[in-house]
Amino acid sequence: MDLKELLLKDAMIMDLKATTKAEAIDEMVSKYYEIGVIDDKELYKSDILKREAQTSTGIGDGIAMPHARDKAVQRATVLFAKSKAGIDYESLDGQPTYLFFMIAAPDGADNLHLQALAALSSLLINPDLVANLKKATTADEVQKLFSDAMAAKEAKDKADEEKEKAQEAAAKEAAEKANDSKKKPYVVAVTACPTGIAHTYMAEAALKEHAEKLGIDIKVETNGSEGVKHKLTAADIDRADGVIIAADKKVDMPRFDGKHLVNRPVTDGINKSDELINLAVEQKAPIFHSQGGASSEEEESSEKKSLWSKIYADLMNGISNMLPFVVGGGILMAISFLLEPSVGSHSQWFVFFHGIGNYAFEFLIPILAAYIAESIGDRPALLPGFVGGYMASQASASIISSKSPAGFIGGLLAGFIAGWIVVGLKKLLKGLPKSLDGLKPILLYPVLGLLATGAVMYFAIDPVFAIVNHAITSFLESMGTGNAVILGALLGGMMSVDMGGPFNKAAYTFAIGTYTATGDGALMAAVMVGGMIPPLAIAIATTFWKNKFTEQERQAGLSNYVLGISFITEGAIPFAASDPLHVIVSSVIGSVIGGGLTQLWQVNVPAPHGGIFVTPLASNPALYLLAVVIGAIIAGVIYGLWKPAKKVETTK
Repeated sequence: MDLKELLLKDAMIMDLKATTKAEAIDEMVSKYYEIGVIDDKELYKSDILKREAQTSTGIGDGIAMPHARDKAVQRATVLFAKSKAGIDYESLDGQPTYLFFMIAAPDGADNLHLQALAALSSLLINPDLVANLKKATTADEVQKLFSDAMAAKEAKDKADEEKEKAQEAAAKEAAEKANDSKKKPYVVAVTACPTGIAHTYMAEAALKEHAEKLGIDIKVETNGSEGVKHKLTAADIDRADGVIIAADKKVDMPRFDGKHLVNRPVTDGINKSDELINLAVEQKAPIFHSQGGASSEEEESSEKKSLWSKIYADLMNGISNMLPFVVGGGILMAISFLLEPSVGSHSQWFVFFHGIGNYAFEFLIPILAAYIAESIGDRPALLPGFVGGYMASQASASIISSKSPAGFIGGLLAGFIAGWIVVGLKKLLKGLPKSLDGLKPILLYPVLGLLATGAVMYFAIDPVFAIVNHAITSFLESMGTGNAVILGALLGGMMSVDMGGPFNKAAYTFAIGTYTATGDGALMAAVMVGGMIPPLAIAIATTFWKNKFTEQERQAGLSNYVLGISFITEGAIPFAASDPLHVIVSSVIGSVIGGGLTQLWQVNVPAPHGGIFVTPLASNPALYLLAVVIGAIIAGVIYGLWKPAKKVETTK
């Protein structure tokens, strides 16, 4: 498949009527729907807007390349549109946009169309082509311009390939003669963007073009949707005077240890390629250390992001790695509760499913903390983060004893504490002799990082949560059971506050204690309903407000239906960790109502676990289920309406 097959005549708008960015997107999406390229306007438009929310696809020089890949696309197509007056598309250079290339890629499309998309990106670097496209008045002219440009580029690529082979041979000969002092400047680069469709290849083309103008040899590795292309070898990196990383996602960094390295967003690779090349060639970029102290290169790249953006990225690294444990373990535990009424809690099958699910759940908070720490301090922070998270997941063994773990809030703190402790250790140990570099990752970071993180958790975090747990338990005991509705509402709400932390555990333990001492399961009904509501609210919100959630969140939301009815509150933890205000507040409101209703209706559930699967044991099964439904719907609607929509606007 070549570019001519993607640039269809009937997918061209030679006189765009839109005057705003939103109108332009609507007009182009409608054109796609009209000619049958997409079969779901809302889905495709939603993904276009999500991509715009990451970074504007108005790349500058009067060009915009909005793109999306989803199930609504029936065939790979590039829609060309032209605005005579120009549109404020929030372009990276702040100038009006005249030429639009809306890329539609089918979900799971093969690599051939991606190669054509890469060709489009690299062709638009040519100012003559851009100028001629602005003058074109017919679809035939547009197709001919691209056909001619493709032919010219193919000839140039062939010449460049031959030139690169000759350069490699010359470099090998130069190395053999040890005449490096007179060699031609040489840099290597890596380009990557989150979607890997357009910016990755435009940055590659821009870097190559400016390197050629400056008389500098360059090799560019692309990390796009079709995988890694032109992978840098150890010999390439060793030979290079400097390294350029123009990327908005994580790339393999340790291989560049000891090299002068400039790390910038992928848009700088497009718009500031000459600056990046000069920094690398003149070795003005800082030296990158993969295991040593935090380099100034890392500090430079962090300046491009706000503090909250960095914290959010670290947090999402932990959540994305935790999600499989939530879903896998939760579903198996749900199966065990489904089997329990028929086979009993001591049967081999119940113990098998419940045991495996429970093992997975033991890792939830440690994994969350470990990968938050790893995102901050790289691999050396993984160990202290994991152990800190494990400490948060267990009942405190600190100087102040407690029956309740710190829960996911403690795990979040453990991850950030461990990560920044390791960052501090890297800076502190930066001045050690070079001969000790090998000891840092295998001895100094693990021992000192674990010791410092463990000390903070043991002497600070765990005692705080122990005090909180003791205070809550004392308060509940002082209330008694005189005002049943208020107590039921309070217990139900506490189940949603920290989803496994001291509030949750204090409420559950209090209800268990009452049930064990008196045989009355009234308060168990309140905590059971309160604990089911958070995951069910998540499931409802992700079902009816799909556009406010990512694809990964929508898939996790479906599993929360099963986790919710099984009284597995932990299913809501990933959502609460990434958006605590909206998730926790809406869940608490729903759980307060649900827990209060169980006491108002005098529902009694003489069972310590089981969710809706113990409904037959309830004194009033219908009202027990109704309390769950009412609370879940209220919480889900509040969360769905309150959660902010994905922003289309971007700022520079």
